[in-house]
Amino acid sequence: METTPGKSRTAHIISHTHWDREWYLPYEKHHVRLVQLVDALLDKLDGDSEYKSFYLDGQTIILDDYLQVRPENQERLQKYITEGRLLIGPWYILQDAFLTSGEANVRNMQIGHQDSKRYGEPSKIGYFPDTFGLVGQTPQLMQQSGITNAFFGRGVKPTGFNNTVSDGGYESSFSELIWEGPDGSKVLGILFANWYSNGNEVPVEEAEAKVFWERKLEDAEKFASTSELLFMNGCDHQPVQLDLPEAIETARKLYPDITFIHSNFPDYLKAVEGAMDRSNLTSVKGELRSQRTDGWGTLVNTASARVYLKQMNQEGQVMLEKLAEPLASFAQVLGKDYPHHLFTYAWKTLMQNHPHDSICGCSVDEVHREMVTRFEKSRHVTETIVDDSKQVIAEAVDTSNFAKYGGDVLPFVVMNMTGWSRTGTVSIVLDAARLYLREGFSLEETANRMKEVDLNGRVLVDEQGNILAYTMEDLGLQFGYDLPDDMFRQPYMCRRVKLTFQSAEVPTLGLRSYAWVRRTDELPLAVNSLIHGDRVLENEALKVEIKDDGSFTLCDKNIGKTYRDLGMYENTGDIGNEYMYMQPVDEQALTTKGLKANITILEDTPYRASVEIKHDWEIPASADELLDDEQRALVYYPERKAQRSSRTVIMKLRTVISIELGGKGLHIETTIDNPAKDHRVRVLFPTDINNTVHHVDSMFEVPERDIEPATEWSNPSNTQHQQAFVDISDDKAGLTVANFGLNEYEVLRDGRNTIAITLLRSVGELGDWGLFPTPEAQCLGKHTVRMELIPHTGNGMTSGAYAEAYQFQIPWVVCQTDIHEGVIAPVYTPFEWENKELAFSSLKMNEATGDMLLRWYNMSQEKTDLSLSSAIPQHHFYKTTILEEESQPIASSANGSVSLQVGPCEIVTVGIRR
Repeated sequence: METTPGKSRTAHIISHTHWDREWYLPYEKHHVRLVQLVDALLDKLDGDSEYKSFYLDGQTIILDDYLQVRPENQERLQKYITEGRLLIGPWYILQDAFLTSGEANVRNMQIGHQDSKRYGEPSKIGYFPDTFGLVGQTPQLMQQSGITNAFFGRGVKPTGFNNTVSDGGYESSFSELIWEGPDGSKVLGILFANWYSNGNEVPVEEAEAKVFWERKLEDAEKFASTSELLFMNGCDHQPVQLDLPEAIETARKLYPDITFIHSNFPDYLKAVEGAMDRSNLTSVKGELRSQRTDGWGTLVNTASARVYLKQMNQEGQVMLEKLAEPLASFAQVLGKDYPHHLFTYAWKTLMQNHPHDSICGCSVDEVHREMVTRFEKSRHVTETIVDDSKQVIAEAVDTSNFAKYGGDVLPFVVMNMTGWSRTGTVSIVLDAARLYLREGFSLEETANRMKEVDLNGRVLVDEQGNILAYTMEDLGLQFGYDLPDDMFRQPYMCRRVKLTFQSAEVPTLGLRSYAWVRRTDELPLAVNSLIHGDRVLENEALKVEIKDDGSFTLCDKNIGKTYRDLGMYENTGDIGNEYMYMQPVDEQALTTKGLKANITILEDTPYRASVEIKHDWEIPASADELLDDEQRALVYYPERKAQRSSRTVIMKLRTVISIELGGKGLHIETTIDNPAKDHRVRVLFPTDINNTVHHVDSMFEVPERDIEPATEWSNPSNTQHQQAFVDISDDKAGLTVANFGLNEYEVLRDGRNTIAITLLRSVGELGDWGLFPTPEAQCLGKHTVRMELIPHTGNGMTSGAYAEAYQFQIPWVVCQTDIHEGVIAPVYTPFEWENKELAFSSLKMNEATGDMLLRWYNMSQEKTDLSLSSAIPQHHFYKTTILEEESQPIASSANGSVSLQVGPCEIVTVGIRR
């Protein structure tokens, strides 16, 4: 290649390995190879000073995984980290961005920094080498972490089979760009335009090196805005290139006018920032979802691969960040130690499922079996924290006002851990009576005494003595046990009941007390019903009419808007893989339109009504035999010609729709008994709202997306990622569809702007660079999913629809207690604020300072004000970064409240020092 006169070029060769902990091999098989790699790396660092440095893939879990097997090498690791030859952090794991929550990403950065600081300092590199697209708030999250850059491989450029990359067709003029978040935060973006392996396996022999470098230098210069050229010496699970110093020396001989250095990210960044002209760089704003590509290699359908994993992940995230952390924070104020060590363990265990090849469901079956175990392990720790914390809180609530009902009183507390006041249907299981085995009765007599407990003559009352409508289910004789802190386990027999009722106006992050008591006076009989006939459900705001085929209309009575043909199911073939959906060419989708359903009233109470809808649906059993041939021949999925089998099976659908007294939305629970392979099931919600854009919940953001894809998009499917909800609105009306762990949706270009939510996708292979059969990804058997339809006036944020969708994610917390005095009022909240633009995100304690930290994010593009008052004694309010480092004090008023301005789309964290 000819050099440009006067142009001094530097080739920065950075050694690394991109380490997927699990993917096409199970975790432990990759683990063995990791140990071998780090062993070889340490030996190389010991013996060759010319081997300058190695980047440990931006994730500190590599250190944990290695030392689990090689604890004797900790000092060697420490030595090279201290010397700067091993660069570690800033993350704990390399996560998927769209399938993990905002708080999970914050904990990932926090724990990565904490682990790094045990050895030294984390590398301040925003590292996303193979993340399947990047959320719009990444620049702000980086800036709040003290990171001013983002290195990434996907999001602005087409990729294809085995991660081949296009020579053009992406959104930036150069591999360097300015990436701006919705709040205005900016970072220097570095696109791995030739992938993160463009300097892999550098030849030592001169003839081979000449061919290698002629091509590699030319490829790098196509995209670089400066003469500082980046070459990534490594790839997925790539062993260390031990002869790299010799290969670099060969390159120096071949190209004396080019400076070849064994570099690292900090040195490369310093060189690039010193050489580049920012005015020449393209500015890219917001999400990087490959939306300006052909749409075939976006890997977006990992959002629907193995949906059961996404549901388990959402449950784990919600329990940790929305229940356990705030409950443990309140319990700490009441004197209980905050279990930082347990939270770190639970978060780490959960986040071990968050790498892109794990949570995305695009690995071999063994990987995902182990993920289920990790989800359960993390959940069990979290449930223990929740149980311990809520008990401390309940014991601090003053329930003495219920003593007036006599001795046979069963008090309990309902807790609302959302960022908004809440009304809804709650169930609690109570021990109506207990008899401990230590009392000395025989097991037969103990059982008989519990069976004879009288459950009649009771009513449910709130803290003011108001009688509430409820239903009681007698669960009969049950066994239980206590595990006291100061004695051996205490088993007992009990008579257990389940009460269901409406809990009204439970304050934000607060609680309300109730009791099941005996009353002998005449009680009013509740006769109200939310069901009219056998096909109509109606409350103050909504009216639902069910058709013979199980679809329904939904009328928003507040504005007179009716949505029609809701709740039909769609079934199509899928001849793609775990990464990408591919419908057979020219296949016509099947739907339940006109398929007669069996419709039954399931629940009819004054506070909730439910109707069951059942379908027996005949669908193709699988793809035809051609799919197996195409998979074996590694035919790229967009080029496959397979169709669906002529053999059919019956897929059973059970849908329960319900409304609540005073409820804002229609709840939907669908159970799919899936006997078929190679297909996709979606539910359809036509909106008939004329708009070209829609809004969707993402990480700390509600971004606006186009309904019509970019002109470059050639994929017939335009499925996209969501977290809590998707919404289509105009100036007058809107429909928000909330979900729990259903991360894929599409707004159909069908003239009705139908929102399609993917419920199940069944495929039989991993995909990507070879043939890896995944029979368990067919997801045979029963799957249950939940959604809520929330009609609203024109703006989903200010109307409260988004708040309702966020509350849909978070379960109520209930706890039985007894009669006692306490320091907490029967109705109580420690914090009060009112703001429709701010979404509450988290409440936790800082381990180093013991300070309480609350976080919100601004859903709007405008500034807003946060006024916060606290019932908890405090001495100092301050703003902090996501790393919980104080950034500025906040002045408080005489009554202990504060007010601060929150910028557009700002993520704001307030610290409280007591």
